[in-house]
Amino acid sequence: MSLKLIQLTVGPWPMNGFILICEESAASAIIDPGAEPERFLEAVEGTRVSKIILTHAHPDHIGALAEIKQTTGARVFMHPAEREQFGVDHDVSIHGGDNLRVGDCRVRTIHTPGHTTGMISLDIGEDRMIVGDTLFVNGPGRTWSAKDFETTMRTMQNIVFRWPDKTRFYPGHGESATIGEERPRFEAFVARGWERGTQGDVSWE
Repeated sequence: MSLKLIQLTVGPWPMNGFILICEESAASAIIDPGAEPERFLEAVEGTRVSKIILTHAHPDHIGALAEIKQTTGARVFMHPAEREQFGVDHDVSIHGGDNLRVGDCRVRTIHTPGHTTGMISLDIGEDRMIVGDTLFVNGPGRTWSAKDFETTMRTMQNIVFRWPDKTRFYPGHGESATIGEERPRFEAFVARGWERGTQGDVSWE
């Protein structure tokens, strides 16, 4: 059984949110409802929303959270470090290695810190990863300290770029791509090295 994936690009940034649907059971999950709640609610019509999952709690990823939670009654799943950092409430804490059910299907959580302390990526099967702001085409998510950038690079080297080349990642902003497409740029960046104190918006090239 596989999950149907719907991507919604919403808000002024813009931001990517996602719908996962188990068509066999008509259960669904909403990922990162950043804005335009009516679009998310329209996309899940005819399904039972069992979960709202947050990759992280930056404001541009949760702008529609309150309305969607009130309308659907679904519980919010998030890493607890996000509440500590951003003061966003949730119902169920998730960490790396959790298996979340969406109907008859399963989603595996992967802790990918750097952009935020509690950043979670989601393995939705069939070599597809929803990565929030962990990774974009041609670079990682923004960091606000050199320590966070070092954490990001450990995440890249020890987790993200150990995924198979055919893995397609869906970021919180911009286009999707495969790990294989990103790997040459990433490996060239690592080979060049980076200055001590690097942080902020960084690109591989």
